[in-house]
Formats: sequence, C-alpha cells, structure tokens
Amino acid sequence: MKRINVSLRLRQFPEFRKFHTHKVASSPNKPEFEPKSSPHGTSVHEILLGQVLDTNPDHKTLRTVHSRIILQNLRCDSALGVKLMKAYAALKDVESARKVFDEIPERNVVILNVMIRSYVNNGFYREGIQVFGTMCGFDVRPDHYTFPCVLKACSCSANIVIGKKIHGSATRVGLASTLFTGNGLVFMYGKCGFLSDARLVLDEMSRRDVVSWNSLLAGYAQNQRFDDALEVCREMVSVKISHDAGTMASLLPAVTNTTTDNVMYVKDMFLNMGKKSLVSWNVMIGVYMKNAMPLEAVEMYSRMMEADGIEPDSVSITSVLPACGDTSALSLGKKIHGYVERNKLIPNLLVENALIDMYAKCGCLDRARDVFENMKSRDVVSWTAMISAYGVSGKGRDAVALFSKMQDSGLVPDSIAFVTALAACSHSGLLEEGRSYFKLMTDHYKITPRLEHLACMVDLLGRAGKVKEAYRFIQEMPVEPNERVWGALLGACRMHSNTDIGLLAADKLFQLAPEQSGYYVLLSNIYAKAGRWEEVTKIRDIMKSKGLKKNPGASNVEVNGEIYTFLVGDRSHPQSDEIYRELDVLGTKMKELGYVPDSESALHDVEEEDKETHLAVHSEKLAIVFALMNTEEGEEDNNAIRITKNLRICGDCHVAAKLISQITSREIIIRDTNRFHVFRFGVCSCGDYW
Repeated sequence: MKRINVSLRLRQFPEFRKFHTHKVASSPNKPEFEPKSSPHGTSVHEILLGQVLDTNPDHKTLRTVHSRIILQNLRCDSALGVKLMKAYAALKDVESARKVFDEIPERNVVILNVMIRSYVNNGFYREGIQVFGTMCGFDVRPDHYTFPCVLKACSCSANIVIGKKIHGSATRVGLASTLFTGNGLVFMYGKCGFLSDARLVLDEMSRRDVVSWNSLLAGYAQNQRFDDALEVCREMVSVKISHDAGTMASLLPAVTNTTTDNVMYVKDMFLNMGKKSLVSWNVMIGVYMKNAMPLEAVEMYSRMMEADGIEPDSVSITSVLPACGDTSALSLGKKIHGYVERNKLIPNLLVENALIDMYAKCGCLDRARDVFENMKSRDVVSWTAMISAYGVSGKGRDAVALFSKMQDSGLVPDSIAFVTALAACSHSGLLEEGRSYFKLMTDHYKITPRLEHLACMVDLLGRAGKVKEAYRFIQEMPVEPNERVWGALLGACRMHSNTDIGLLAADKLFQLAPEQSGYYVLLSNIYAKAGRWEEVTKIRDIMKSKGLKKNPGASNVEVNGEIYTFLVGDRSHPQSDEIYRELDVLGTKMKELGYVPDSESALHDVEEEDKETHLAVHSEKLAIVFALMNTEEGEEDNNAIRITKNLRICGDCHVAAKLISQITSREIIIRDTNRFHVFRFGVCSCGDYW
C-alpha cells in the first residue's frame, strides 16, 4: 500500500500548492485565494484534495488534508466525506471516520455502506450492524454491496439471530440469491453451524463461483463434518469448478490428524492447480505438519523455494520451522533464519518463537538463547519455549532460573508454562522444585490442574522413585486419569522394577488404549527384568493374537543438507555394506572399553544368541555411523551429529552412544520421544537419569 507525504504530492499541483502556502484569512468563508472551478462546478481544490485522499495517505497527511477541507467549508461535501471515511478506516481510525460520517448531512446507500464497511473491517461488528439498522429510518434501500459486508459482521460475531433477519431483508429486496449476497449467506450460516441452511442457500443461488463452494466447504470443515467437506470438493469437480488456494485453506481443519488417503487427496488437488499461489504452498506445508509428516513439509518448502515468483512469508516460515526441528534439519533451519533476517521478517513474535523452538529441537541451546535475548519483546510463549529447551536438555536448574526471570518480568505464567516447568523438573530429578511449582500454580495463580499437569506430577514422582506416592496421587486425582497419566506410572514401574503397581497401570492402559503395542512391550520388559519369563511369553502371545507389533525404530539424521531416515536393520541405503563394516569396527573398539550388550534392550521373543546382533542394528546406531562416515569434524554446532528418533532410546544404544562419542571425539545429540541426550567424551547430559 503506497502512502505519500502531502508536501511531496502538492508539488505536482501548483495551484493547490499556492493555496496551501498562502496565508488564509481569519474568516474561513472568505479565503484570499479563490480557486477556479471545473466545468462541472467542482472546484479544482476539491478535485486535488480528493486525489490526495485516493493515494492512501499516512495519518499526518490525512490530518492535513482534513483540516483543509474544514477550512474550505467542504465538510458537507459527501464525495470528499466518503473518501475521508475510507482513508481513516484504512488507518484503523474508526472514531475519526465516524465523526466525518456524522458531519455529512446526506444519507444515501454509498455513505452508509462505507460506514458499515469501516466498522466491520476493523472488527467493530456490533456497530456495523447498528448502522445497517438505521437504513430503514433514512429510507435507504440496501444494495448488493451492503449485504455481504453486514453478513460478514454476523459471521465474525456468530450472530445468527441478526443474520437470519438480514437474510429476510435480502430476500425482500430480491438480492438473497445473487452471487455476493448468496456467498455471504452461505459463509454466515456455515460459520454459525447452520449447515443445512448454508447448503439450501447455495442450491438456490442463480450463479455460483469458487467462493460459493469454498464458503460451504469451510462451514463443514469448521464444524468437524470432514466427510461432507471432502464430498463438496468432489462435487466442485463434477460441476467444473476448479479448486484454488481458498479451497485448500478452507479444507485445512478437515485434514488435521486425518488418514493418509485424505492427505494424498489434498496433495493431488495442489498438484493439479495450474498456478500455485503462496497461500496454496503454505496450506500444503501446513497439511503435512498437522498430520505428523515433517519430512514431507521440509521437502515441500524446498520445492517452493525453487518455484518461480514465490517468496516465503512469515506464515511459510512459522509453518516449516517446526518441521526443521522435528527432523533435526539444522542446516535448512539456519538458512531460513538467514532469509528471515535478510528480508526483515523480524521483529515478529510468531517467527522468533518458532526460531527458538527450532534451535531448541536441534539441540542448539546457545543459538536458541541468542534469538531469545535479541527479541525486542517477549510473550509467555517465548519464555515457555526457552524454558522447555532447557528442560528437555536436562538443564533443569537453568529452566527453573528462567521461570523465575519470567515472573520478575511481570508476565503471568499460563497453564502451558507450568506444564513446561513441571516437565523440566521431572527430567532433572528436581522433586521439591516440582512440588513447589504445582503448589504455586494451584494456590497462588489459582490455575486448575489439567491432565497434562497431573501427568507431569506422576512422572516427577515416579522418576524420583516415589512409585507408591505416584500411585496414591492418581487415586486422589479430581478427574479421571487418562492414558498419559497411567503411561507415566507404567514407565516409572519399569524404571524401578515395581511389578505389582506396573500390572495395575498396564491393566488400565489396556482398557484405554487396547491397540497401543508400546504398553504391552513395557509390561513385557517389566516381567523380563523380574525374570518372570512365563508372563513375558503370555504378553507376547496376546500381542500376536491381537495382531499387534512393536513400532519399528526410525532415526532421522541430516548430512550435508539432506535428511536420511534409517530403520532398525535397514539395508536400503547404497552405503549399507560400508555402514555395517564400520559398525563392526566400532563394536570391537567399544568392547575394548568394556562394552557389554544390554540384552534386556532386545526383543524378548528373539533367541538369546541373536540378541546381540539385533541390538547392533538399531536405527540410531546406523544413523550415527552413516553421519561419521560422511561428515568431518567441524566447529561449534557443525561438529555435532544430530539424530531424531521416533521411540525412546534403549539402554544399549544409550551406552553405545556414550562410548562412540568417546572413541570418535564427536558430539552426538539424540532427541527421542522424551528428551535430548547430548553425548560428549563418553558422558550424557541426562546424567543417566532418563
């Protein structure tokens, strides 16, 4: 949007400049300079003032022009008044727009429409509807510009009662089935959850365009009618209406945590678009991220960067940075950070918070802290992201100190901030600090504990060896414990070999999540650790009868800007033979340092003599060796090998990673589903508390 300074603009209009610089007589009704009139009776000054208003002036320029209008006694000029109202509304100065409106003696549909639009476009929906209500009193008939705007006010304020009355008014003047009014009605009914009415309006419209269908689609998607939303997409094809970026954006809520088939449907829709806009690229990245497909999101962003005429905006950046973190794609994340700085996309809280989160997930705490410290302003999300970064890295003391600084800054911690603080205490064994935060949350800030807080407390107690206390805590909970709560207790029972309570927790979990194989494996490991092999066999038999299999381990590693994924026992990579040879060499060196394979970490239905072989090919070991073979020791964070794993790291791989870091003098950072493990010179940042 172009804005100019009035002094610059006046140079192009000498006559207006002469008037502007000439001293005005004391009486505004008798200026010393009498302007010429146009052939149509409008003074040149009126024309020039109107032209300046058409250039989207800044606030200072607008005030200057407005003062000239008053001095020339033109405040009753409806044409200039309309332009003044539009200019003030564009600068979000609705109060001034209203004052101009009140000074115009004339009341016609154009003037009223501009006032309604000024209110609605700036979020003053009730006031916009009130102006619409005065139309009858002024004997002004609403037109096809009036209804879409006032219907938008009803949609945004979820005012279905007034919306239906407006529908009646539109019907009486014969505009209810026209394109723009009809689109407004479809969207309003859909947004308010009256989907049958939305569909009826669409069916009665004499002409429909892509916006009509997108409005109906958005209504279904926002009201969780996902099958209906996808059916509307198919219906659009049948009536030869092409999908556009708006279609994809409307469909986004319907393809969140959905099936692979639905994601592929949206992907096909995207690929079949003739010209892809930035919005469509952003939506496609968003679809992947909302369905736990970060690798695909990173790939889509890379393709977008190669597309002609497409430059990422802040929405693109905030969508793809979490994917970089989820896949440990640090190289791409740093490139995006550079792009953000070059294109001056910061300061922007959403972008900066996403950068903190990305660096934190890649194990670059110093870089995350640099972004945090350089922010001009911070919200609770900024502090929470940094606290979380310290927490999952085992730096609980730093997390606690930062939480105190957040309080000192005057910000009030919210529910999520307390979840993060409690989790940080849990990962670092800060039992008393965790208890203190829980009490602070409930007693001082009067925040009612949610299941997330309660699960953190169970995890905190359980990790600290207070398994019985954790179980009593669950029994005394004011809400019904969910899968996460019982899962935390079962994990603690495995850690501290409490078979009795572990069996109780497992029984609850089998009721809550009967298809989740991980809980069966955990219980099996508890029995195995206790030497109760018959129970181990029974658990495995139950899993087989239910068709349940342990989720295969998968590890992502970024090497030279590319992300590689390894599965357990993977031999699909072209360098597989070399990887396994190097793994054997490292295995020999580890044994020289006293390494003994932890057979408890192997599947218990594998024969004993095969367990060592099975452990050797876990996905993170393959990823580590591949990275060692294809990277050289560098400086700072370029030296580290970064791996993201889809499961909790097993005890054997934890020991192996420590030894490999000692043998190779390389930093190895593994982020599993629970936390970070930073291995340096044979020591892990978790202090073996995990």
